Amino acid sequence: MERFGRRGVGLVAAATLVLLAGAAGWAYRAYLHALEPPRPGSSEAVVVRIPQGASTAEIAELLHRRGLIRHPLAFRLLARAQGRDGRLKAGVYRLSPGMAARAVLDKLARGEVLTARFTIPEGWTVEQIVDHLVTRGLVERAAFRAALDRAAATWPYLPRDREVRAALQEPLEGYLFPDTYRVPVDERGRVADPDQVVRMMLDRFQEVFGPEEQAEAQRQGLTVHQVVTLASIVEREARVAEERPLIAAVYRNRLERGMSLDADPTVLYALGRTSGPLTARDLQVASPYNTYRHPGLPPGPIGSPGRASLEAVLHPADVDYLYFVLSPDGSGRHRFARTLAEHERNVQAYRQSLEERGG
Repeated sequence: MERFGRRGVGLVAAATLVLLAGAAGWAYRAYLHALEPPRPGSSEAVVVRIPQGASTAEIAELLHRRGLIRHPLAFRLLARAQGRDGRLKAGVYRLSPGMAARAVLDKLARGEVLTARFTIPEGWTVEQIVDHLVTRGLVERAAFRAALDRAAATWPYLPRDREVRAALQEPLEGYLFPDTYRVPVDERGRVADPDQVVRMMLDRFQEVFGPEEQAEAQRQGLTVHQVVTLASIVEREARVAEERPLIAAVYRNRLERGMSLDADPTVLYALGRTSGPLTARDLQVASPYNTYRHPGLPPGPIGSPGRASLEAVLHPADVDYLYFVLSPDGSGRHRFARTLAEHERNVQAYRQSLEERGG
C-alpha cells in the first residue's frame, strides 16, 4: 500500500504538471491571438489622438475602444515585455485595424505622429511663407503671426539699435530658413503648435549659419544681421547659381566705397512686391528699404536667403566689379562692369534686346 500510495501521488503530480503546461500553452496562444490585427487585411485609416501624460493602460483602453487592438491587457503585457511601458508618445496617429499590436506599439513608441510636409523656396518673404501655410490649411494666420511675434522678442540676431529695429517691416524676415519641413498636425491636418513650426525654421537657420559662419562674419567685421540682409538681396538678384559670389562681390565693393546699393529688389520689397518692372516714380518711394535713396544696407533682409547666398556674402568673388545688369541674351545671366561707362553700354544693350523682343 505504501508503494502504491507514493506512486499515486506521483501520477497526480505528473497529471497536474501536464494540466498546468496545457493551461500555460493555451494562455500563450490566447495572448498571441490577442496581439493579432482586429481586422486582418483591413486598410481603413483611423486617426487617433494619444493625450499628453496618458498611461499605457489608458492608451490601451483608448486603442481598444477605437477597434485598433484586440485586448488591452495583451497590449500592456507586450509593452512591458519590450521595455516600452510608460514610454509611448503623445500625439495624433494614423493607425489601422489591419495592423498587429506590435506594429501599433512600435509606431507609438517611435512617435510616428501624423505629419504634414511643406517646402519654403529660397527668397520667399515672411508674408509669402504665412500665405502658403494658411492656404495649405496648416495654420491660422493670427495664431502663426502671434508665434512669429513671440519668437522675434528673443531672437538674438536682430539689431540692438531701437530705431533700426523699429524700421524692420518683418522682424524675422530672412531667418525662416528655406527648406522642406515635416511638422506634426492634428486630426484636421492643422499644426497643433505654431510656435514649434517657427522654432523649427529658426533652428534650421542656426544649423546652416552656425558658430563657424558666425565667427567668419565677425572676423570680417559683419554682424549676422548684415550678412543675412545682404544675402537676401543676392538671393533675389541671382538667377544663375554660379553668379551669386559675383553679385555679392559687387554689393560688397559698393559698400566698401560708400556707394548706394541701387538694388531693385529692395525697392520692390518697399512697395510690397516681389517682382515686376520699376518706374522712375517707384525708385523715389520713401522707405528705408529703398537703396537708391538710402546708402548702405536696408534695415533688414527682404526675404529668406539659402545657404549658397549666405556663403556668397562671406566668400565673394575676388573681382572689382561695381555694376551688373541682365544679359541681353535672355539666359538669366548678368553682364558685370567695373566702370559706369561700361555699365551704361551693357544697360543699353539690354534695353535694345527688350525692344526687339517686344518687352
